[in-house]
Parts: sequence; C-alpha cells; structure tokens
Amino acid sequence: MTNEHIEFIKNFKRRKRIILFSQVSLLIFIILLWELLSETKLIDPFIFSAPSSVFKLFIDYLKTFELIRHSLVSTFEVLIGLFLGTFFGILIAIILYEFKIIDKILEPFLVVFNALPKTALAPILIIWAGANLKGIVVVSISISLIITIINAKMAFNNVDSDKVKLFKTLNATKFKTLWYLILPASKEELLNIIKINIGMSWIGVIVGEFIVSKEGLGYLITYGSQVFRMDLVIMGITTLALITLLMYQTLNFLLKIIREKNK
Repeated sequence: MTNEHIEFIKNFKRRKRIILFSQVSLLIFIILLWELLSETKLIDPFIFSAPSSVFKLFIDYLKTFELIRHSLVSTFEVLIGLFLGTFFGILIAIILYEFKIIDKILEPFLVVFNALPKTALAPILIIWAGANLKGIVVVSISISLIITIINAKMAFNNVDSDKVKLFKTLNATKFKTLWYLILPASKEELLNIIKINIGMSWIGVIVGEFIVSKEGLGYLITYGSQVFRMDLVIMGITTLALITLLMYQTLNFLLKIIREKNK
C-alpha cells in the first residue's frame, strides 16, 4: 500500500467516525431538548409526553414481558410477509421476463395496482382473508408484492444484452440463461429489494394490526392513542423503529459476509 492509499483509508475512517459522532450527538440533543421542553411545560406533556416517561414505561413493559410478547408477534408476522412477498414477487417477475406477451398484457394492471394506496385496500383484504394472522400477512404481502415485481423485472431487463445474446448463441436454454446469467447479474438489485421490503412489510403488518389485531406493536400504538397515552404510543413507535433497524443491520451484516466469501 502506498502512503497516499494509507492516508486515504485514514481519512475515510475518520470521516465515518465524525458522521457517527454527529448522528449520536444530534439524537442526544433532540432527546434532552424534548425532556427540557416537557419539564418546563413549554410543550404540553399530556400531548407530547417526555423521554423520561417513555423510558419508565418501556422498563415496566419489559419487566412484565408484555413488550417482548407484542414485539415477537409483530416480528413473526413481518418475517412471513417479507418472505412470501419477496419470493412470489421475484417468481412472478421471472415469469413476466421469460414470457413477454404475458408481461405486455399485465403491464397496465401492474401500473394501476402500484398506484393504488395499499393501506386503503387493507380492510377489504382483511375481510377476504380473515380477521386474524392470515389477514394481516395478506396486507403485508400486498404492499411489497407489486414493488418487488416491478423492481425485479427492471433488474432482469437491465442485464447486459450482449451476454444474453451470447448465451442464446451457445444454445443455452431459458432456464440455464436465467440461472447462470440473469439471477447472478441481478443479485445486488434483488438484495436491495429485500432491504426495501423490510420497511414495506412492517407498514403492512402495522396497518393490519391497527384494524384487527389484539396484540402486536400496531395494537399497542392504537390502544395508546384511544386512551390518550402518548407515552405508550411513542414507546410502540420507538420499539418498532429499533426492531426495523436491527433487521436492516442484520441483513447488511449477512450480505457483507456473503460478499466476502464470493470474492
């Protein structure tokens, strides 16, 4: 390594440390300012609550395992919706890529379904699927499915056309072209789709729990708003954000391991 390369790495790491320190400092500043404004009554504690109240409630719910139970319920629903939405979305995208006539027929329908607000369809989907776990999972799938189909199909179409022609010249079957060229070349895009679907699946699950569930983080948030317990609402939202961040970082860690093994 040259001196310039070593200096570049040092500056890069220093910049990352500065960004992380700034992010943590900004978060601490916001929390302290929120607490100060609430204590001095410059903002209404009944409406905005306070970090100390949220933290105290968080500890109480942890002690009774209520928060853990609700979190596990929602996370389980999210994982099912994430897996099924991503799997069937990529599968349908493969079918549309391989059969162009079907793609042309369904294209306007995909555009319309993508434009529709999925949360508005949630009550209908829950009535059709059932006011239970299945209904919540169906809402979660409905939000991530169309996005997965469109993005995956776009990734497949962006694969180098010269390489596709080369496979055809070598008389490779459609399956071999898909397995050995299209999917490997689209690997990064498909992994990014999974990242996007984490958030999409959470949206579907929370909306479903708002409507029918009697447990889960969506239920906690809804119950807190109904009884005007803003500390309970904020605790549920904070827990939701922490679990989503944990899932996202876990996926990033696994992807990093996979990439290092493939080098």
